[in-house]
Amino acid sequence: MKISAEHLSEPGLVVIDITAADEATATRAATALGERWLSSGPSSPWHTPGQAGVTVRAYADLRRTPLNGGSFGPGTC
Repeated sequence: MKISAEHLSEPGLVVIDITAADEATATRAATALGERWLSSGPSSPWHTPGQAGVTVRAYADLRRTPLNGGSFGPGTC
């Protein structure tokens, strides 16, 4: 999967690859990110030969206030 300049065109835009032992866990983690920040949600999962697990990608915009109005800190993730 290719990351384009558009995905990182401004500070606060991020591309996050999430790798987990199984597709359900990776997708759930990316979905949780989307519940917190403006996000694309999870991509289709893929497996990289020679590496453990499956990976999903999400694009997120951290420039905006978290969707629940809070902020990240110890014990909030």
